Amino acid sequence: MEPQHIVSIDEHHSRKVIRIEGQPTITREERFKRLTEAGDRTRAAEPAKIQKVIFLLRDHKHFVKYFEPRVAAVGPIHHGNPKYRLGEEYKLVLASKFVERSGKDIKRLYEEAEMEIKQLRRCFEEEVTKNYDDEALAWMLFVDGCAILQYIFCAANNKFEELNIKIDSVAFAQQDLFLLENQVPYCLLKLLMNLSGKEVELSESIERFIGSVTYQETKPQQKQGESFCSQPKQPTHLLDLLRTTLLGNKVQKEQESKASNPPESSKSDSPSGKTRGIWPCRKKGEEDPDWQSYRNVQELKSAGIQLKRSKHRSLRNVSFTRRFNFYPGYLWLPPIIVDDSTGPKFMNLIAYEMCLDFKNDFGISSYISFLDSLIDEVNDVKDLRKAHVLHNFLGSDQEVADLFNEIGTDVVPNTDAYKDVKGQIQEYYEIPYMTWLAQVYHNHFSSPWTVLAFLGVLLGLGLTAAQTAYAVMASHLGPCEKFCMLKLKET
Repeated sequence: MEPQHIVSIDEHHSRKVIRIEGQPTITREERFKRLTEAGDRTRAAEPAKIQKVIFLLRDHKHFVKYFEPRVAAVGPIHHGNPKYRLGEEYKLVLASKFVERSGKDIKRLYEEAEMEIKQLRRCFEEEVTKNYDDEALAWMLFVDGCAILQYIFCAANNKFEELNIKIDSVAFAQQDLFLLENQVPYCLLKLLMNLSGKEVELSESIERFIGSVTYQETKPQQKQGESFCSQPKQPTHLLDLLRTTLLGNKVQKEQESKASNPPESSKSDSPSGKTRGIWPCRKKGEEDPDWQSYRNVQELKSAGIQLKRSKHRSLRNVSFTRRFNFYPGYLWLPPIIVDDSTGPKFMNLIAYEMCLDFKNDFGISSYISFLDSLIDEVNDVKDLRKAHVLHNFLGSDQEVADLFNEIGTDVVPNTDAYKDVKGQIQEYYEIPYMTWLAQVYHNHFSSPWTVLAFLGVLLGLGLTAAQTAYAVMASHLGPCEKFCMLKLKET
């Protein structure tokens, strides 16, 4: 008879199973491990992982329109969906052309990329790659990475005709490249560019491609001596590169704002106030410095604030000035082009900023929230067009207004974003005679005809005053003066 094993109290507790109806049974030890690992993740300073759109946006009524691919699935999230079968064929054509241009043996090229699969897997949230083993994931990423680089090269150099790819497929594929659920690690692209031996040429193609999408310039470069996935300032993926390019940086924004203002304009003093976070707290009865009484472009216009186009396109480049620090006020806004890609592009950028593991300043969300506050109706869009701030390639102005009212719903901005601008506008808006001056200007100087009419009235009043003065002077003349005037008339 074998001796019976005596279980200690600690071992008994570690084996204790916790059962919850509808969930798999797990031990207490596993629960402790999960909790500890969750705390470790919050302390890790890593780039945001590629993941699905956050649950808060998955119930959006236009989810499919904004977040799901139109032509091709890239990465593991939508891979294998039958409706992207044609897109898979296009990807193979593009990937094959990329390998051909590299002049490398496909087997060697793939095997060198496959060696980094462990590191590449860590760029994704575990949930989206758990159904793929290393070999399957490596081949998928290899084909997708090669196809993306070849697509960008063709787009930047007008080479699609050589591959017999139709223009509509090209346009839809461009939108697909900037979907949150359709991303591959940017370090994969860097690796493939390096292995192909054409890194400089392909980097320049990415620069031109992103510039054509954002109407700006960017130079994604890799510092020598760094691991291909270890660069602190390297983009996480193409969507991240798009966001960085659209926003620019804060130093650039300050320089651009100064350059955008005319010499005779000067900024009004910004309102004092403490730095505020995304969810500010204030004491009871304390005035909220972020509160604003104005709403859309029409109300700003009625107060004498005119829209002006900034010289630079960074979305942070928003400023407010007054001519001679008095009247009128100028709201300087970066130019924006609105077309069919605008909705998906901004919705995916907003979804990216909402990722729980992405620490950011909500720059895109703040811009959309600010622009949405200016656009309430068709006339707001019309005035933005007249100021050359907004270029409408979408259709009617009503469609543009509806678009920004839709994508601006439930967006949580950073209250520090554009805080000085909002404060300066509110300060200007609260001065009573500014509205009176605006009304006078609108009624009498808004067009050449009103100016002529106003000058005509002034001339009439002047002639009437002169005639009255002459009559008064004549009534007070003495006999001698009257005789002289009579002789002058006779002669």
